[in-house]
Amino acid sequence: MSPLRCVMKKTLFLLTLIPLLLLAKNGFAEDGFKPIFNGKTFDGWRNINCGPKTWSVKDGMIHCTGKPIGELRTLKMYENFILELEWRHLKPRGNAGIFVWADAYPAKGQPFHRGVEVQVLENAYGNTRGYTTHGDIFPIHGATMTPINGRGGSRAFPTENRSKPSPEWNHYRVVCDDGKISLAVNGKVVTRGTAAKPRQGYICLESEGSPVQFRNLKIKELPGTNPTPEEIAKKEEGFYSLYTGVDLSGWAGDGWKSNDWRLTSGAATKLFSRKQFASYSFFADWRSQAKSVPFELPGIGPLGELAHSKARWNRLEVTRQPGLVLITINGKVVRKFLGKEPKPLKPASIVLLPGGQFANIFIKELK
Repeated sequence: MSPLRCVMKKTLFLLTLIPLLLLAKNGFAEDGFKPIFNGKTFDGWRNINCGPKTWSVKDGMIHCTGKPIGELRTLKMYENFILELEWRHLKPRGNAGIFVWADAYPAKGQPFHRGVEVQVLENAYGNTRGYTTHGDIFPIHGATMTPINGRGGSRAFPTENRSKPSPEWNHYRVVCDDGKISLAVNGKVVTRGTAAKPRQGYICLESEGSPVQFRNLKIKELPGTNPTPEEIAKKEEGFYSLYTGVDLSGWAGDGWKSNDWRLTSGAATKLFSRKQFASYSFFADWRSQAKSVPFELPGIGPLGELAHSKARWNRLEVTRQPGLVLITINGKVVRKFLGKEPKPLKPASIVLLPGGQFANIFIKELK
């Protein structure tokens, strides 16, 4: 081979190699993986029901304080995919998780979404017949899944103990495809499930009481398999939380207590949202022994006695617009009005009445 042809061949090789190296440097591998977290901001993610300082970015990692219990959620829904990430607990007995195929908002009376959880539990928790610290997978809050290597319930247990204790890093590879899910812990598949429902939804990171870190999150989307509407999680609708889970910022009233993801009244006084609303959609969960529904809402007033479950969690959903009042409790319409309004709607506070517990207080402002 002539010297000129040799130089040309080497040059061509380098020109081919350089783009591949640049792709790898930016987190885009040849095999189709893309970063799901950019290491700098929470672009593509949303804090659903935690405080403003619960989730932060430090040194290219997602840092979670663990307080309150709640979730950080992707803006995008995913159907079939491979998710890879690393995690570590900063304290022994730490608890956290990763949710796949999750709804957009928390389930009734719960801080977490309906979906399938991939457990992130620190080794010092120990292993029992009911759970392990090595990568259990299980459906929660209305989701379903058939476990492989189960123990009589819906939880799938790992076939091998491979997770490392705090503060060591662990690598997870989660494959979700057509309702089937598998988890590889530190390089080996140990946990599997099948027939999951829903099988298209959001990915969430869980805050549950202890500091935890995540890094090197990347995803590869796989071809779709046409899920039915019943197999698709509930989608984002523009609601945002009025309660941080850590304090009463945004509210005014005495004698109320922020109890992690729940809000409790300790005195016979009302709690008012500092922000006022005119046209809106609203949902919230509550439980109490009282006959009356413990809310006063803008453009409606006290809700009074409406059918609901006593002592159990209830979900109230309300839409108020000019000419429309629609109130549902636990999915059933309990009040509806359509007609002309004699006056324009005036902004007013959301008011919580004493005597119960509240959770998942969300609102969407309407034009």
